Amino acid sequence: MRPTRVWKRLLGLRRTVVEAVEFDEEAGVLVVSLRPKARERDRCGICRRRCPGYDWGEGRRRWRALDLSTTFCFLEAEAPRVQCSEHGVVVAAVPWARHDSSFTRSFEDQVAWLAVNTSKTAVSQLMRVAWRTVGWICERVMAEARAQRDLFAGLRRVGIDEISVRKGQRYLTVVVDHDTGRLVWAAPGRDKATVEKFLDLLGAERCEQVRLVSCDMAPWITGPVSQRCPNAAICYDPFHLIKLATDALDEVRREVWNEARRQGHTHLARELKGARFALWKNAERLTERQQLKLARIQQINKALFRAYLLSQQLRQIYRVPYEHAVVLLEGWLQWARRCRLEPFVKLARTITEQREGIEAAIRNGLSNECPSYCTSW
Repeated sequence: MRPTRVWKRLLGLRRTVVEAVEFDEEAGVLVVSLRPKARERDRCGICRRRCPGYDWGEGRRRWRALDLSTTFCFLEAEAPRVQCSEHGVVVAAVPWARHDSSFTRSFEDQVAWLAVNTSKTAVSQLMRVAWRTVGWICERVMAEARAQRDLFAGLRRVGIDEISVRKGQRYLTVVVDHDTGRLVWAAPGRDKATVEKFLDLLGAERCEQVRLVSCDMAPWITGPVSQRCPNAAICYDPFHLIKLATDALDEVRREVWNEARRQGHTHLARELKGARFALWKNAERLTERQQLKLARIQQINKALFRAYLLSQQLRQIYRVPYEHAVVLLEGWLQWARRCRLEPFVKLARTITEQREGIEAAIRNGLSNECPSYCTSW
């Protein structure tokens, strides 16, 4: 095999001609001189259509390729400009790199893959590039992938949720396709306008094709979805319902704790304060010490233990078949309405109002576990 072909295979080059390979002793880098094949020349760097030449640009330039062991490697070639009827005067396209980039495709693809699976700091140190450069590379790779694929095509079952991205109440609204498990859209914000922005991009025709939407009970999500997706059933995320029950349980615990302090029962108040995690935890995951703590609560405060049982019983509706879950939910509501614990009486009213969405989530087996997983990196 000829040496030039070896270099082409080694660097993953296609539709190119390798002219020379030299080692720059002064800079300590490997420089591969090359040119595009004839059919790849004089193409617009943006739309890649054939265009008349304009000038030779700023002369020869370099693109950084993947390192060869510990040695930096650069590709060097002419960078002429062409006159595109649509985009004007632009640098001609080259087969080994994206437009307006100083890195080869293989280099950028590896950086983007690492950015998905590792931290930005790890990527910048491993690939020996600046922190901001990682972000710019990811933007270029994402823009190219988005242009080649319609992420909104075939959306039938979607999940809408918000995630915190930084301190100071900064959020992203994310949309995930439940059928593929892929993130299809994300934007800063956590309000009605952000959801409507997604629905505007989706379009009226595709909104009518959506059948199921999993989300929490926030009106800024459910309102626009109900109006713009007439054929979609809203499924309330189980996590948020269980969180409401846990919050009600904690409210009862705080009331009991405050009452014990007001009456001067400091030892009882100390016991109740230390029982928080035992009350929150799933019953099957309790340690022996936490089980003893719950047994103690059952003896000293019946109201708090009743709140704990209500919280645990609500979890069971997601662990049984739909037919049993509906019966179990009805029984739970009857119990909660007459439990004489105001936080759970209030929760029962909320569940009654939103019961259709809760039962739809159980029937279709939908939750926002998928959006949480897709955005956890």
